[in-house]
This record gives sequence, C-alpha cells and structure tokens, in this order.
Amino acid sequence: MASSTGTSPQPAPEPDRPTRPNLVFRQLRGRRSPAEFAAAVRRAAREIGERVSCDARYVGRVETGEIRCPNYAYERVFLHMFPGRSLTDLGFAPRSAVRGRRARTERAAGTARAAGAAGESPARPGPYDRGDPYTHDDHEESDVLRRAFMRGGTATVATASLGPLGLAPAAAAADRPVRRCGASDAGALEDAVRRIRLLDDRHGADGLYRRAAAPLRAAYALLDAGAMRQATADRLFAGAGELALSVGWLAHDSGRFDDARSHYAEALATARMTGDAALEAHAFCNTAFLARDTGRPREAVRAAQAAQRAARPLGSARLLSLLALREAGGWAGLADRVGCEQALARAQAFFDRGPGDADPDWMSFYGEAELEGLEAQCWSTLGDWPRAARHARRAVRLQDPHFTRNTALYAAELADDLARGGRPDAAAAAGLRVLDLLGEVQSTRVQTMLASTARVLLPHRGARGVSAFLERHRALPRTA
Repeated sequence: MASSTGTSPQPAPEPDRPTRPNLVFRQLRGRRSPAEFAAAVRRAAREIGERVSCDARYVGRVETGEIRCPNYAYERVFLHMFPGRSLTDLGFAPRSAVRGRRARTERAAGTARAAGAAGESPARPGPYDRGDPYTHDDHEESDVLRRAFMRGGTATVATASLGPLGLAPAAAAADRPVRRCGASDAGALEDAVRRIRLLDDRHGADGLYRRAAAPLRAAYALLDAGAMRQATADRLFAGAGELALSVGWLAHDSGRFDDARSHYAEALATARMTGDAALEAHAFCNTAFLARDTGRPREAVRAAQAAQRAARPLGSARLLSLLALREAGGWAGLADRVGCEQALARAQAFFDRGPGDADPDWMSFYGEAELEGLEAQCWSTLGDWPRAARHARRAVRLQDPHFTRNTALYAAELADDLARGGRPDAAAAAGLRVLDLLGEVQSTRVQTMLASTARVLLPHRGARGVSAFLERHRALPRTA
C-alpha cells in the first residue's frame, strides 16, 4: 500500500488554561466581597458536614475561569448553596470535559508517540505541563503563601457604604453600571481605613468587625467601577488592599481566623496584581502574625521572611524591625531559641535606627511599647516567664494611653506571665487592671488571655488579690 503524502486532519489542541471568566458565578456572588462569599461557602460546607478551605483567592480563581470544574467536595457545597442548579447552571464546565494533569500527560505522551511514528519531532510541553500544582482542577486551595488570585467581575455592583465609619455611598444600584471614580472616592476610601484603625486602637475589634463589612463592599464597588486616571486607580487598589487588611485584622483580633486569612489573601492578591511592594509586605506581615496565632509557626517564619524581602527596597527601618519580630515569633513557636534571639537582635538593631519618612502610615502603633510587648510574647512562647514578664511590664509602662486596646493587651500578657512564673499576687494585680479597661476595650484576644490567666490562678485563691480577681472575672459577660 502506498503511503499518503498528506497528513490527516488533527483536532485543535485543547488549551491548558481556560480563557473565559465564569460570569454566572460572579453574578451569584452579588454584593459580597470575595472574602465574604468564601466565608459563606465555608458555612455551607459545615452545614452538610464537608470541610473545604475556601478563601478569597479560590473565589477569584473560579470567577476568572481558572477553575473550570470544582472538586467533589466543593461541588456538594455549591449544589447545597444553590439548590436545583447543576454545575453547568453555576457556570462550570461538565466534569467529563475537564481533564487533570494525568490526562494531559497521557495526551502529550500519545501525541509524542504518534509524532515519532510519523517521523516528526515531538512538540514541547506547554508551560503548565511541568508539574504546576495549579493545573489540576481538584487541587484544594488553602495556603495563601502559594499564589495570589486575580479578581474577576464587572462594573455592575450593589450600593455599599461605610455608614457610621464614614465612607460616603460609592456605588450605584445593582442593576446599572456605577460611575467612574475620581480622587474624592480614593480619598474617602483612605479615610475609612484611618477611621477603622483609630477605632480599633481605642476600643478593640469585636464591636467593629461586622460594621466593617460595608466599607469593604464599597471598596470593591469602586474597583469594579474603574477610575478616570491611573493615579486614582493606583490609590483605589492600595486603599482597597489596606482596607482588606484592616478588616482582616478585626477578624483576627476577634477570633475569626478563617475570615482573617481570607481577607489577608485578598490584600496579597491586590498587591501582587498591582506590583505594590508596600502592600505586599503588610499582607505578609499580617499573615505571619495569623500563622503564629493559629499554631503554624513555620508558615509564620516564611511569611515574615517574604515580607522582609518585599520591604527591603522601601527604605523603612521600623518596618523591617516589626517584620523581624514577626519572624522571631515564628522561631519561638518552633522552640528555636537561637533563631528567635537572632531575629530579636535584628529587630532591635533596625528599631534603633529610628523613625523615617518611609515608614508606612499603618505602623503608627509600632513604638517601643509594641517592641517590648512582642518580645514578651516570644519569651512567653519559649517558656521563659520571668524574662517575658520583664518585657511585658516595660510595654505597659511605655504604652501611650491613647492606645487603650494595646494597654489592655500588654497588661494581660503581664498577668499571664506572672501567673505562670509563680507570682499569683502580682498576676492578680495586673489582671485587675485589665478588667478595669474592659469597659472601653472589646477584644477576644485580650479576653482569651485573661481567661487563661484565671485558670492558672484558680489553685492560688489564698494569695493576695487572687480571689478578688477571680470573682470579677467570673462576673464578666460571656461572649458567644
């Protein structure tokens, strides 16, 4: 049989990455920010006994079309959230049409074998065929250190405002496009960030977190609307990122760690998308702190180191000092005393260079008192109670009275260190001071520390002041 000189027609290669956003899913999110929607997904999962690590980054990957079909756990959750709809009704591709890494590898191998048989050179693998974990549609999203999401969406958003926190209504009704944004909108967003930080410094996070959801929605409305000038757009993205971090901190300080992680991921995504090194350093800084607080010390170290890499070109010694302290907290959690001491020494050396014009506005809380307080936490984690108590006492003494929440925090740290170090009378005195401040401060973090101190002091009721402290603590209203 004579061979044909022509080639048989070949099907067009299937792209490894989707090119169309999932507009249906974006519409279903509605007025909620990616972080708020991710929190709703996690709640829905708990309702049906599923466990998913949905965060804002995962929502962004779905909306941009990067995730063409969710894994089976997410499928069950989404169908529970939107009863009566199928995956295709939610904008996803049919599962049978989505191939994972193995299918692509087998397809590439088959193509190579066929090409070899025909005397052709095999094609090079595509950029996502080399073991990129994000090419597999069943990959579970959870680690904010891997990669930031890219937000999708349109300029059709709901009306949102900061209400009592001060941002004027920023978006039009949901059924029509919002107007293009100007410098006044960017200024209002920046003012909202300042107001939230001021209120947190004075009163703590618990009473603010729910109210802060409205300004965050307003920020996304502004981003979806777009700006008339690039300079304004840059301010809007930076402001939205800082607002996500502020709201994330309110969640963090009030014990809503999943929500905090999602908000921090949003901010990191915005930083990566816009090339904002200052925002990236801030996002990694908060991520490191959250990782330490949630028992992931190695992640805390890595996030703090990533923050330092982003921060070095910025020229702020005080920022590098704080980031070294974040790293020290991670080393303490790993019980690495040497690593912790080295990071603490760097933190002190950078701090001693003094403040500078390049210091970020959000670092207004970071002074000598915070340096002492964070070092106290490191020694406490390492179990060196006397040393921890010395630093905590200095933090209380040095703290500006304006920062009521931090005064309560340092006093609570001092009380716990003294209690664990065998000084129940002094611990009770410090604890009573914290109780005096709780009328002004609403912070789950402080209340949790105080409850821990009360448990340690229970066997020491006979010591001076301990019974009075325990009785007042027992009378506190219990939070849900």
